[in-house]
Amino acid sequence: MRWIVDAMNVIGSRPDGWWKDRHAAMVRLTLQLERWVAAGDRHVTVVFEKPPSPPISSQLIEIAAAPRAGADSADDEIVRLVQSAEEPPDVTVVTSDINLLERVREAGANTYPAKGFRELIEGP
Repeated sequence: MRWIVDAMNVIGSRPDGWWKDRHAAMVRLTLQLERWVAAGDRHVTVVFEKPPSPPISSQLIEIAAAPRAGADSADDEIVRLVQSAEEPPDVTVVTSDINLLERVREAGANTYPAKGFRELIEGP
């Protein structure tokens, strides 16, 4: 199964002060996703609103960003990734954004709520 993660939606699912240092929150999410992927056979793409600066890299997950800044730009990139998938029904998009949920479901993907996913990858 392929997972596509709406990064800022997952990060923003808990008011833990992430807005004080967005980049650190993005790094934390990436590290959590790496641990989760390492524990099972999963393919994960995390999508940021714009390329992280400084860049964030990973050997275990794919890091993507919207090609341009703007409203819904990350959503557009997520929809593009779903539409380009060989088997959209094998893709699960992690988000709680109602508009994005509708768009990816129309494209054939499954969805998983952001807060529940954050709890899943953080573990006990």
